[in-house]
Amino acid sequence: MIKQVEKILIQAGIGQGEARAEAELIVCEISGLKIEEILMGCKVSALASKKILGIAEKRAKTKAPIQHILGFSYFMNDKFFVDENVLIPRPETELLVRCAADVASKTIEKQGFQGPLNILDIGTGTGCIPIEISKALPDIPLEAMGVDISVDALRVAIKNMEALGEQRRVIFRKSDVFKGLRPIDKFDIIVSNPPYIPLSAKETLQDEVKNFDPELALFTKDENGTEFYKAILEGAKKHLKSNGYILFELGFTNGISQAPIVSNLAEQNGFTLEFIEKDLAGIDRVICLSC
Repeated sequence: MIKQVEKILIQAGIGQGEARAEAELIVCEISGLKIEEILMGCKVSALASKKILGIAEKRAKTKAPIQHILGFSYFMNDKFFVDENVLIPRPETELLVRCAADVASKTIEKQGFQGPLNILDIGTGTGCIPIEISKALPDIPLEAMGVDISVDALRVAIKNMEALGEQRRVIFRKSDVFKGLRPIDKFDIIVSNPPYIPLSAKETLQDEVKNFDPELALFTKDENGTEFYKAILEGAKKHLKSNGYILFELGFTNGISQAPIVSNLAEQNGFTLEFIEKDLAGIDRVICLSC
Protein backbone atom coordinates (compact mmCIF):
# COMPACT_ATOMS: atom_id res chain seq x y z
CA MET A 1 0.00 0.00 0.00
CA ILE A 2 2.80 2.41 0.89
CA LYS A 3 4.61 1.70 -2.37
CA GLN A 4 1.40 2.20 -4.33
CA VAL A 5 0.79 5.60 -2.74
CA GLU A 6 4.44 6.57 -3.14
CA LYS A 7 4.26 5.77 -6.87
CA ILE A 8 1.17 7.98 -7.32
CA LEU A 9 2.93 10.89 -5.63
CA ILE A 10 6.20 10.48 -7.53
CA GLN A 11 4.35 10.38 -10.85
CA ALA A 12 2.78 13.72 -9.85
CA GLY A 13 6.24 15.27 -9.57
CA ILE A 14 6.73 15.00 -5.82
CA GLY A 15 10.31 14.16 -4.82
CA GLN A 16 11.02 10.58 -3.85
CA GLY A 17 11.97 11.27 -0.22
CA GLU A 18 8.96 13.50 0.34
CA ALA A 19 6.68 11.04 -1.45
CA ARG A 20 7.85 8.17 0.75
CA ALA A 21 7.34 10.16 3.96
CA GLU A 22 3.87 11.28 2.88
CA ALA A 23 2.90 7.77 1.78
CA GLU A 24 3.82 6.39 5.20
CA LEU A 25 1.92 9.20 6.94
CA ILE A 26 -1.23 8.69 4.86
CA VAL A 27 -1.29 4.92 5.19
CA CYS A 28 -0.57 4.88 8.92
CA GLU A 29 -3.06 7.60 9.78
CA ILE A 30 -5.94 6.21 7.74
CA SER A 31 -5.35 2.53 8.51
CA GLY A 32 -4.61 3.07 12.20
CA LEU A 33 -1.58 0.79 11.88
CA LYS A 34 1.97 1.58 12.92
CA ILE A 35 4.67 1.61 10.26
CA GLU A 36 6.28 -1.45 11.90
CA GLU A 37 3.01 -3.36 11.65
CA ILE A 38 2.63 -2.49 7.98
CA LEU A 39 6.21 -3.51 7.20
CA MET A 40 5.61 -6.82 8.99
CA GLY A 41 2.72 -7.58 6.65
CA CYS A 42 -0.39 -6.38 8.49
CA LYS A 43 -3.14 -5.82 5.93
CA VAL A 44 -4.93 -2.55 5.36
CA SER A 45 -8.70 -2.94 5.16
CA ALA A 46 -10.47 -2.46 1.84
CA LEU A 47 -12.35 0.59 3.18
CA ALA A 48 -9.14 2.19 4.44
CA SER A 49 -7.35 1.38 1.17
CA LYS A 50 -10.03 3.18 -0.83
CA LYS A 51 -9.76 6.25 1.37
CA ILE A 52 -5.96 6.18 1.24
CA LEU A 53 -5.91 6.10 -2.56
CA GLY A 54 -8.45 8.93 -2.68
CA ILE A 55 -6.21 11.11 -0.51
CA ALA A 56 -3.13 10.25 -2.57
CA GLU A 57 -4.91 11.11 -5.82
CA LYS A 58 -6.16 14.40 -4.37
CA ARG A 59 -2.63 15.30 -3.30
CA ALA A 60 -1.31 14.40 -6.74
CA LYS A 61 -4.00 16.36 -8.57
CA THR A 62 -4.21 19.53 -6.47
CA LYS A 63 -0.62 19.72 -5.10
CA ALA A 64 -2.20 20.95 -1.87
CA PRO A 65 -0.06 20.23 1.20
CA ILE A 66 -0.84 16.83 2.65
CA GLN A 67 -1.45 18.56 6.00
CA HIS A 68 -4.31 20.54 4.49
CA ILE A 69 -5.82 17.43 2.95
CA LEU A 70 -5.59 15.46 6.19
CA GLY A 71 -6.53 18.50 8.30
CA PHE A 72 -3.66 18.24 10.74
CA SER A 73 0.10 18.47 11.16
CA TYR A 74 2.41 16.95 13.75
CA PHE A 75 4.49 19.39 15.80
CA MET A 76 6.65 18.24 18.73
CA ASN A 77 4.83 14.88 18.56
CA ASP A 78 1.41 16.48 19.02
CA LYS A 79 -1.31 16.63 16.39
CA PHE A 80 -2.38 20.19 15.50
CA PHE A 81 -5.41 21.06 13.43
CA VAL A 82 -4.49 23.12 10.35
CA ASP A 83 -6.36 24.69 7.48
CA GLU A 84 -5.85 27.38 4.84
CA ASN A 85 -5.98 30.11 7.51
CA VAL A 86 -2.81 29.12 9.37
CA LEU A 87 0.81 28.45 8.62
CA ILE A 88 1.63 24.75 8.79
CA PRO A 89 4.01 24.33 11.77
CA ARG A 90 7.58 23.68 10.66
CA PRO A 91 10.25 21.58 12.41
CA GLU A 92 12.48 24.66 12.65
CA THR A 93 9.98 26.27 15.01
CA GLU A 94 10.47 23.43 17.49
CA LEU A 95 13.88 24.97 18.22
CA LEU A 96 12.18 28.26 19.10
CA VAL A 97 9.90 26.44 21.56
CA ARG A 98 12.80 24.62 23.19
CA CYS A 99 14.83 27.81 23.56
CA ALA A 100 11.85 29.69 25.00
CA ALA A 101 11.14 26.89 27.48
CA ASP A 102 14.78 26.91 28.57
CA VAL A 103 14.75 30.69 29.09
CA ALA A 104 11.48 30.34 31.01
CA SER A 105 12.99 27.72 33.32
CA LYS A 106 16.03 29.91 34.03
CA THR A 107 13.77 32.90 34.69
CA ILE A 108 11.81 30.94 37.28
CA GLU A 109 15.07 29.90 38.97
CA LYS A 110 16.16 33.50 39.51
CA GLN A 111 16.30 34.53 43.12
CA GLY A 112 13.27 36.52 44.17
CA PHE A 113 11.16 35.66 41.11
CA GLN A 114 7.46 35.71 41.91
CA GLY A 115 5.23 33.85 39.47
CA PRO A 116 3.26 33.20 37.47
CA LEU A 117 5.49 33.44 34.42
CA ASN A 118 3.77 35.45 31.68
CA ILE A 119 4.52 34.63 28.04
CA LEU A 120 3.26 36.32 24.87
CA ASP A 121 3.36 34.74 21.40
CA ILE A 122 2.85 37.24 18.57
CA GLY A 123 1.36 35.90 15.33
CA THR A 124 0.30 32.67 16.98
CA GLY A 125 -1.39 30.95 14.02
CA THR A 126 -2.17 27.38 15.11
CA GLY A 127 -1.21 28.27 18.68
CA CYS A 128 1.54 25.65 18.57
CA ILE A 129 4.19 27.85 20.21
CA PRO A 130 2.42 28.87 23.45
CA ILE A 131 0.73 25.47 23.73
CA GLU A 132 4.01 23.57 23.45
CA ILE A 133 5.88 25.95 25.77
CA SER A 134 3.15 25.35 28.35
CA LYS A 135 3.33 21.58 27.85
CA ALA A 136 7.12 21.64 28.20
CA LEU A 137 6.83 23.31 31.62
CA PRO A 138 4.00 21.49 33.40
CA ASP A 139 5.31 22.23 36.90
CA ILE A 140 5.92 25.95 36.39
CA PRO A 141 3.13 28.45 37.22
CA LEU A 142 2.61 29.90 33.76
CA GLU A 143 0.14 32.04 31.83
CA ALA A 144 0.66 32.17 28.06
CA MET A 145 -1.19 34.39 25.59
CA GLY A 146 -1.17 33.98 21.83
CA VAL A 147 -2.25 36.89 19.64
CA ASP A 148 -3.05 37.05 15.95
CA ILE A 149 -4.66 39.56 13.62
CA SER A 150 -6.66 36.77 11.94
CA VAL A 151 -9.89 35.71 13.64
CA ASP A 152 -9.93 32.56 11.49
CA ALA A 153 -6.45 31.65 12.73
CA LEU A 154 -7.53 32.22 16.33
CA ARG A 155 -10.41 29.77 15.85
CA VAL A 156 -7.87 27.11 14.85
CA ALA A 157 -5.63 28.00 17.80
CA ILE A 158 -8.51 27.69 20.28
CA LYS A 159 -9.46 24.33 18.79
CA ASN A 160 -5.89 23.11 19.28
CA MET A 161 -5.72 24.48 22.82
CA GLU A 162 -8.87 22.59 23.78
CA ALA A 163 -7.81 19.38 22.04
CA LEU A 164 -4.46 19.37 23.85
CA GLY A 165 -5.92 20.33 27.22
CA GLU A 166 -4.12 23.64 27.74
CA GLN A 167 -7.14 25.92 28.26
CA ARG A 168 -6.21 26.63 31.89
CA ARG A 169 -2.78 28.02 31.02
CA VAL A 170 -3.10 29.35 27.46
CA ILE A 171 -5.43 32.04 26.10
CA PHE A 172 -5.80 33.72 22.73
CA ARG A 173 -6.69 37.27 21.77
CA LYS A 174 -7.10 39.24 18.54
CA SER A 175 -4.32 41.77 18.17
CA ASP A 176 -2.18 43.31 15.44
CA VAL A 177 1.17 42.93 17.25
CA PHE A 178 0.57 44.98 20.45
CA LYS A 179 -2.41 47.07 19.31
CA GLY A 180 -5.03 44.84 20.94
CA LEU A 181 -3.25 44.63 24.29
CA ARG A 182 -3.96 46.71 27.40
CA PRO A 183 -1.27 48.84 29.07
CA ILE A 184 -1.42 46.50 32.08
CA ASP A 185 -0.58 43.44 29.95
CA LYS A 186 3.04 42.72 30.89
CA PHE A 187 5.15 39.68 30.05
CA ASP A 188 8.37 38.03 31.17
CA ILE A 189 8.97 36.57 27.71
CA ILE A 190 7.78 37.63 24.27
CA VAL A 191 8.21 35.04 21.53
CA SER A 192 7.38 35.22 17.83
CA ASN A 193 7.80 33.43 14.54
CA PRO A 194 6.70 36.44 12.48
CA PRO A 195 6.27 36.76 8.71
CA TYR A 196 9.82 37.23 7.41
CA ILE A 197 9.76 36.56 3.66
CA PRO A 198 9.86 39.63 1.37
CA LEU A 199 6.99 39.56 -1.11
CA SER A 200 9.60 39.91 -3.86
CA ALA A 201 10.88 36.43 -2.95
CA LYS A 202 7.49 34.75 -3.42
CA GLU A 203 8.38 33.03 -6.67
CA THR A 204 11.38 31.31 -5.08
CA LEU A 205 9.13 29.32 -2.74
CA GLN A 206 7.75 25.83 -3.23
CA ASP A 207 4.29 25.71 -4.80
CA GLU A 208 2.88 24.09 -1.66
CA VAL A 209 3.97 27.15 0.32
CA LYS A 210 3.26 30.08 -1.99
CA ASN A 211 -0.05 28.69 -3.26
CA PHE A 212 -1.55 27.38 -0.03
CA ASP A 213 -0.05 28.94 3.10
CA PRO A 214 -1.76 32.25 4.04
CA GLU A 215 0.16 35.23 2.68
CA LEU A 216 -0.57 37.08 5.91
CA ALA A 217 1.62 34.58 7.77
CA LEU A 218 4.45 34.54 5.23
CA PHE A 219 5.22 37.87 3.63
CA THR A 220 6.45 41.32 4.56
CA LYS A 221 6.21 44.53 2.55
CA ASP A 222 9.85 45.52 3.05
CA GLU A 223 12.76 44.16 1.06
CA ASN A 224 14.71 42.41 3.81
CA GLY A 225 11.83 40.71 5.64
CA THR A 226 12.32 42.54 8.96
CA GLU A 227 9.11 44.58 9.05
CA PHE A 228 7.62 42.65 11.98
CA TYR A 229 10.86 42.25 13.92
CA LYS A 230 11.13 46.04 13.83
CA ALA A 231 7.51 46.58 14.92
CA ILE A 232 7.85 44.15 17.82
CA LEU A 233 11.16 45.56 19.02
CA GLU A 234 9.88 49.13 18.87
CA GLY A 235 6.81 48.35 20.99
CA ALA A 236 8.05 45.56 23.23
CA LYS A 237 9.32 47.55 26.20
CA LYS A 238 5.81 48.78 26.97
CA HIS A 239 4.78 45.17 27.53
CA LEU A 240 7.94 43.54 28.87
CA LYS A 241 8.59 43.25 32.58
CA SER A 242 12.01 44.34 33.83
CA ASN A 243 14.72 41.84 32.88
CA GLY A 244 12.39 40.37 30.26
CA TYR A 245 13.31 38.49 27.10
CA ILE A 246 12.36 38.40 23.42
CA LEU A 247 12.91 35.29 21.30
CA PHE A 248 12.44 35.31 17.53
CA GLU A 249 12.60 32.67 14.86
CA LEU A 250 14.89 34.07 12.17
CA GLY A 251 14.47 33.88 8.43
CA PHE A 252 16.99 32.81 5.82
CA THR A 253 15.81 34.16 2.48
CA ASN A 254 17.73 34.14 -0.80
CA GLY A 255 20.73 32.76 1.07
CA ILE A 256 20.87 35.71 3.47
CA SER A 257 20.57 35.31 7.25
CA GLN A 258 18.48 37.91 9.04
CA ALA A 259 20.46 37.48 12.26
CA PRO A 260 22.78 40.51 11.75
CA ILE A 261 19.89 42.77 10.74
CA VAL A 262 17.71 41.76 13.70
CA SER A 263 20.69 42.06 16.07
CA ASN A 264 21.27 45.61 14.86
CA LEU A 265 17.57 46.50 15.22
CA ALA A 266 17.64 45.10 18.75
CA GLU A 267 20.65 47.21 19.71
CA GLN A 268 19.00 50.33 18.28
CA ASN A 269 15.99 49.67 20.53
CA GLY A 270 18.01 49.09 23.69
CA PHE A 271 18.08 45.29 23.79
CA THR A 272 21.07 43.08 24.56
CA LEU A 273 21.90 39.98 22.53
CA GLU A 274 21.86 36.88 24.75
CA PHE A 275 22.40 34.16 22.16
CA ILE A 276 21.77 32.98 18.61
CA GLU A 277 20.92 29.31 18.14
CA LYS A 278 21.60 27.45 14.90
CA ASP A 279 19.28 24.78 13.50
CA LEU A 280 20.36 21.35 12.28
CA ALA A 281 21.31 22.83 8.91
CA GLY A 282 23.72 25.26 10.60
CA ILE A 283 21.47 28.26 9.89
CA ASP A 284 20.96 31.00 12.50
CA ARG A 285 17.39 30.15 13.48
CA VAL A 286 16.60 31.59 16.94
CA ILE A 287 17.73 34.84 18.54
CA CYS A 288 17.28 35.69 22.22
CA LEU A 289 17.37 39.29 23.43
CA SER A 290 17.07 40.83 26.89
CA CYS A 291 16.16 44.26 28.18
